[in-house]
Amino acid sequence: MKILDRYIGWTIITATLTVLAVLIGIFSFFAFIEQLEDVGRGQYTVFKVALFVLFSMPNLTYELFPMAALIGALIGFGTLMRNGEVTVIRVAGVPKGRVVLSVVKAGGILLALAILLGEIVAPPAERFARDVRNIAINDRVTFRSDNGFWSRDGDSFINIREILPGDQLRGVYIYEFDDLNRLRTSTYAETASYDGRQWVLRDIAQTQLDDEGIRERHLPEAAWDSMLKPDLLSMVTIDPESLGIVSLVRYIRFLHRNAQDAQRYEHALWTKLTYPLATVVMVVLAVPMVLRANRSVTIGQRVLVGALVGLGFHLLNQAAGHLGVVYEVHPMLSAAGPAVLMSVIAAILLARTP
Repeated sequence: MKILDRYIGWTIITATLTVLAVLIGIFSFFAFIEQLEDVGRGQYTVFKVALFVLFSMPNLTYELFPMAALIGALIGFGTLMRNGEVTVIRVAGVPKGRVVLSVVKAGGILLALAILLGEIVAPPAERFARDVRNIAINDRVTFRSDNGFWSRDGDSFINIREILPGDQLRGVYIYEFDDLNRLRTSTYAETASYDGRQWVLRDIAQTQLDDEGIRERHLPEAAWDSMLKPDLLSMVTIDPESLGIVSLVRYIRFLHRNAQDAQRYEHALWTKLTYPLATVVMVVLAVPMVLRANRSVTIGQRVLVGALVGLGFHLLNQAAGHLGVVYEVHPMLSAAGPAVLMSVIAAILLARTP
């Protein structure tokens, strides 16, 4: 049976990786064309567009994995069926369940690859891609994962540790320099919020340095007029979907401690936990689709069907997330719903397949 597992698994995995490479090429090409619209803004050149697209590929690959798994399994398993190999395996006395188990093992390998990509490779690559684009378009803003967000506003340098929903900031450091690049004022604010015209700093500790010495003062609240507006900060914020599980858990705890709405991040967390399982579900779904199809079905038809089902799942997954946030559905239900639905469909089709 190990030979059977290796043979079926190798066929499905190679077909899936081939499909995945094609999909990445197509989607990356369109992403490249889309980014060309911003060429000329600041220092955003064609080379930096290519760099942005290159480092966005790991996250794109992670998102395309379920679709590629379904199409790859349809092509790989469908080829075995068309060549009569599946029939020979069944005639040799191998039950349908054992064939499905071989397919599930192949899906498990793809699942491990998806988790590795989504948790280790994609998050830092996505952050770097955004850094390249944001720094090139607006050199006043950059992002540093260890020390928050850095910005330059005239002769001042600003460090923001946390950007919260609702145009709120936490841990704001403002360093003001004179014309000789000497530090003159250091300001720390526990929180800040935007009132539509300017920022309002709260719980302020300020240190002033001049020829007479060092002076410190504390203020409960003060207005801060800065060119650093919320729309500019939104350029460097990372989407919850681009964060790893550990980062999401840490940020959700932080939001709960500060009485902030964390539903969007909770949904992203549950999506991270359930989305890789969709890869296995898609591979298993291909089995009844192939067994129930006529042997005359071409590879092109299988690709078309797989692409439509995979795209439908991708759109359903995104719609469930948005609707879950709007209608305040529990994040676990809205995130796992599409994968559970596909699992039920696969189980029903398998039960009805001889």
